[in-house]
Amino acid sequence: MNTEVKFPEIEVQLTGTDGNAFGVIGKVNAALKRADVSKEDRDIFMAEAMSGDYNHVLLTCMNTVTVA
Repeated sequence: MNTEVKFPEIEVQLTGTDGNAFGVIGKVNAALKRADVSKEDRDIFMAEAMSGDYNHVLLTCMNTVTVA
């Protein structure tokens, strides 16, 4: 997986979603949508985030946006 953040200008606070993969994915997806990221890029993020375990979800999020 790429170690460069795809949308570094988008910052997402993930505190309070510990242990909830769907909550984490939902927060990042909502931030992407608010930032007018294309549906195609959001779909790519969703597919990648849901293709593994919880650690994969977190890694995908960290590679997609700036996680605070």
